[in-house]
Amino acid sequence: MPCRIRYEAAVNIGFLYFRDIMAIERTFSILKPDATQRNLTGAINAVIEKAGLRIVAQKRVRMTREQAETFYAVHKERPFFGKLVETMTAGPVVVQVLEAEDAIKKYRDVLGATDPAKAAPGTLRKEFAVSLSENSAHGSDGPDTAVVEIAQWFSGNEIVG
Repeated sequence: MPCRIRYEAAVNIGFLYFRDIMAIERTFSILKPDATQRNLTGAINAVIEKAGLRIVAQKRVRMTREQAETFYAVHKERPFFGKLVETMTAGPVVVQVLEAEDAIKKYRDVLGATDPAKAAPGTLRKEFAVSLSENSAHGSDGPDTAVVEIAQWFSGNEIVG
């Protein structure tokens, strides 16, 4: 499942035709248990959409220990892994696929720094996070990661762009 989709549009200006090629990208998002438990899904979605990202798939799920360990396997050897898995299985999450031109970078900018104390004003983590471990949202860090993360939670027919 490719993460980039190309849209082409030919524009007729006099006798010349210009092709505008936009690379629409998809990224993955999780609204974490600390956000869903405080009923912040709508508020966070409003920030996401205001930033120009389209929510093309979304569902509320209860992440199992196995799903959390698989999702965060890259951090398995880190000292915070157990706490991360515990945090992500503490309540429901909202998993999403977001779409926009340069969606990964755009969403990372909307998220803000992982540590809410270091996040810029107006970012999701500055406005909604409880702490470093309960920072309200996750976003893919690159195109390859986005493809894997999306595939873990969504089948192709669940993504409607």
